[in-house]
Amino acid sequence: MLLANLELAFRAGAVALLLVLAASLFSDFRNVLAARLGAAFALGSAAHAVSYSVGVTSLVPAWHAPLIALSTGIIVVFWLFTRALFDDEFRLRSWHGLIWALVTAFSFAGCVWIAPGGHVRFSVTVVNLIVLGFIALAVGQTIASWPADLVERRRRVRVFIVCAAALYGGLNALLQIFVAGSDVGGVANTINAGVLACVVAAIAYAMMRVDGADLFPVAAEPAPAIAPSQPVAEDAADQKLTDALMRLMADERIYRQENITIGVLAGRLKIPEYRLRRLINQRLGYRNFNVFLNNHRIEEAKAALADPAQAEVPVITIAMDAGFQSLGPFNRAFKAVTGVTPTEYRRLKVSAA
Repeated sequence: MLLANLELAFRAGAVALLLVLAASLFSDFRNVLAARLGAAFALGSAAHAVSYSVGVTSLVPAWHAPLIALSTGIIVVFWLFTRALFDDEFRLRSWHGLIWALVTAFSFAGCVWIAPGGHVRFSVTVVNLIVLGFIALAVGQTIASWPADLVERRRRVRVFIVCAAALYGGLNALLQIFVAGSDVGGVANTINAGVLACVVAAIAYAMMRVDGADLFPVAAEPAPAIAPSQPVAEDAADQKLTDALMRLMADERIYRQENITIGVLAGRLKIPEYRLRRLINQRLGYRNFNVFLNNHRIEEAKAALADPAQAEVPVITIAMDAGFQSLGPFNRAFKAVTGVTPTEYRRLKVSAA
């Protein structure tokens, strides 16, 4: 009786925290994609807290099946949430919704037909391998995009949030695979509920310690001017570094270098990486290092596309000369900044001449 009450208390606490977190995100940042996905992830995690149990038998209560399906599909939302949180230019596509629907539908079918048909281990194993796959994608996205993040507080908290959620989800998925088809008892479920409540509380606490605008910018990142602004009380040392950075970009066109990193740029300026991140973020207004580089590349490309002497030069040549590695990313970045494709931009400049 004590274990059952303790498990119920842990589950109720986790659900309450997740619902408050979802409501807070939706209320304060409803126009930000990452926040909406975060709220959806919190709601799906609440469904997980209500329905999850360690060890799965062939008999799943009918009311549990939709909750289990939603808690499985939430791993797709988790992956999308990490992408939107760490990539300010990420946009949802229809195929993202299709993936979520397929994962959710398979989980529901596993609860209603596959497991009751005598294939418990198959159903549980496939579902949890899917979960592990999306966790791997989310962690990979975090690692790949982390060096380019210029918002220091977001850099610190995002690793904790993703790692905590991924570690809990990954260990649960592995545990389910190994104990599929068996009933491991109330102790395991009580411990699991307690761990979940602690993870949720830790994530909520971490998010409260960070300014929401750092995690969820209300507006898309602007394209700051290439020339830096001049704050009235700007520190002289930072101004000197800013001038040196802009000379590297304007005179040496260091952004053209293949695979240029913030570490390489910091080395050229002979300063630590963290200081260069702060300089680009706080002085020049960028949240992402790749956006900073691409804006300089696009400025060069705009000048080349508007030059009558280069009217016959292919767009791909102009893109690669400016530092882009392929045409697709160049087209997307160019349109995000100018609102038109490179070909349309060239045509408009020619007609205006």
